[in-house]
Amino acid sequence: MAFHDVRFPLDIALNARGGPQRRTEVTTLANGREERNTLWAHSRRRYNAGSGVKSRRDMQRLIAFFEERRGRFHGFRWHDAMDHASGEPMPTPFDQALGTGDGTRTGFQLIKRYGLTFAPYDRPITKPRLETVRIAVNGDEITTGWAIEALTGVITFSEAPADGATISAGFLFDVPVRFDIDQLEVELSQFDAADIPDIPLLEILE
Repeated sequence: MAFHDVRFPLDIALNARGGPQRRTEVTTLANGREERNTLWAHSRRRYNAGSGVKSRRDMQRLIAFFEERRGRFHGFRWHDAMDHASGEPMPTPFDQALGTGDGTRTGFQLIKRYGLTFAPYDRPITKPRLETVRIAVNGDEITTGWAIEALTGVITFSEAPADGATISAGFLFDVPVRFDIDQLEVELSQFDAADIPDIPLLEILE
């Protein structure tokens, strides 16, 4: 089992459906009230890319991609067209607060925060697009003195930020996923048209 640092074909992914999933346990008491418990600390995204296969060429490319991943075995990158940036319309180095320096800590995980007031959710971002990452310390963008790991999203500073220094970042990112099937059901609807109605993908939590 491995992660292949390759992106699912963007043109086939274009019309995909999907989004985040949570797992909540709800118990209804005898008096009609509820007790609710969230079972997952992090959401998990599901997608279906079946609507993107339009031609025989698409089908052949998808089959090749599926076979190289060995079905559900190997993970890969997925472009979520609705949620792939730290900020809109384009990332800035001030989009997401990553933490505060203490004078010794050198590593900071990229995150994206959802919500502001009641219970903000910090989503770890583990598959950034390296060429888009921008970093700021105490409100000033810096372009040297740090490195970013492509497969973990951890920023490492060559020198620890000073105690109390705020660290922020902006970036584009992919979602680590795998196929959620081990068999593709392919239908040739016309001479040069193909249909694979169900291509489920599941986010890999790392």
